[in-house]
This record gives sequence, C-alpha cells and structure tokens, in this order.
Amino acid sequence: AICPGGSRGIGKAVAIEYARQGATVILLGRTQRSLEGVYDEITDYGYPEPAILVADLGEPGSDGFKNIGASIAGEFERLDGILHNAADLGLLTPLESYDDLLWDHVMQVNLKAPLVVTQQCLPLLKAADYASIVFTTEASGRAAKGYWGAYGISKAALLHMAQMWAIEYAKTRIRVNVVDPGPCRTGLRLLSHPGMRMKTYPPPEAITTAYVKLMSDEVLHHNGEIFDARDWLDPERDDRTPEDMGESNS
Repeated sequence: AICPGGSRGIGKAVAIEYARQGATVILLGRTQRSLEGVYDEITDYGYPEPAILVADLGEPGSDGFKNIGASIAGEFERLDGILHNAADLGLLTPLESYDDLLWDHVMQVNLKAPLVVTQQCLPLLKAADYASIVFTTEASGRAAKGYWGAYGISKAALLHMAQMWAIEYAKTRIRVNVVDPGPCRTGLRLLSHPGMRMKTYPPPEAITTAYVKLMSDEVLHHNGEIFDARDWLDPERDDRTPEDMGESNS
C-alpha cells in the first residue's frame, strides 16, 4: 500500500499500523529524512521493510511527481491500496483576501495530486485480487465553514471526486471510500486550532481501525461510502484522561 503523506500525523500512524498488520508500505513524502524516520520505526518494530518514495506533491513538474507510478512498478508487481492523506492547510482567511498562488498550491497538493497519483497507480491496482483507495476528508469538506478557504473547498471537491471514482469503478475489483478522521492530535490541527490544548484530541494511533478495515477484504462490501474514524476509536491507544476529553468537543 502506498501512503502519500506517510511521514507524519495520521498518515504516519496508519502506515505503521498497515506494516504491523503485515503490509509492505510505500512511504511517499517530500523529504528523504522525514521518511527515513518512519522507515526506522517500522523496521525497529520488526515489521515488513517499507519502501521510500520521495516526491513533492506540490511540484507537478518535478520528475519525482511525474514518475510515481513508474517508480512503484519498477519494484512491485501490484498495489493493493492507496491511502491519500497528504494535505496542506494553506491559510484560514476570508475568500476575498485569499492569495492566488497559495490557492493554486493547496489545490495542487489536496486535490490534483490525489487524482494524478491514482491515475498513475491504476495499472498496479488492477493487477491485485482486489484493491482499495482511501481518501481523507474533513469537517470543512463535508459542510461549508467560513474562512477555511482553499483547504475546505479542496476537501469538498476531493469527497466528490472519490465518490465519482467509486461509481466509475463499481464493476471492478477496486473499491473507493472516504474516511473522516475527526479532530486529532496532529500538526495540521495545531495550525488550525492554535488555542486548543492538543491533549483534548485523540492521538492518530487511536483512529487507525477504520483505515485498516478499508484495506482488508471487508472493503469488498463497501464502495463510495464515508466512514467516521472515531466511530472505531481504540481505547487502548487513546491516552486522554477524562479531564482531557471534557474539552474535546470544541
């Protein structure tokens, strides 16, 4: 399974969990150093050795971006899944003042890159007995929220695109679904809610169950659906105290 955005946050937690379940994970990110850190964690645990693929999803003209599919095909005969989790928050600001260059960058990372990566990986997905594509949405993509700008709009469009993929591939062995992780203790959440105590949110490791289910044979019964990851919150990995959770609904 390939995990764009697998170097930190939810993407990292899910990639490690996939490896714990026995998957060979392809870690895709912008910098070699950050990916190597996740690689070391996975191998230190004794899980299957992952692969590293360096590509900047914000630079569509770069060789790394244009050759993602070819790079994977050079090492693997098939691909069983994609977890699209890479995202750029951009800036929380009124639309009337949104910078056009920043808009283009956020749309490239959050919307166009998942499209292009999926297109490039389709031959490998089709070679699997069954395959799963999982997109990640967010509350601002499920209902309009003021000031969320390009991030919220890109997440709304991503949700629509995922469901379109699901319709177009409904008669194949490829399933396409969407996960809403809910508020989590991630760097992106810190940027979007700097006034909140991060301990009020569950750690990413506690919300990986939904992502695992959608890479198992259970996915054969689901297509074009939205799953709320916190419906399967793992209490053994949720390190919050009752006092912490009292503030977590903000």
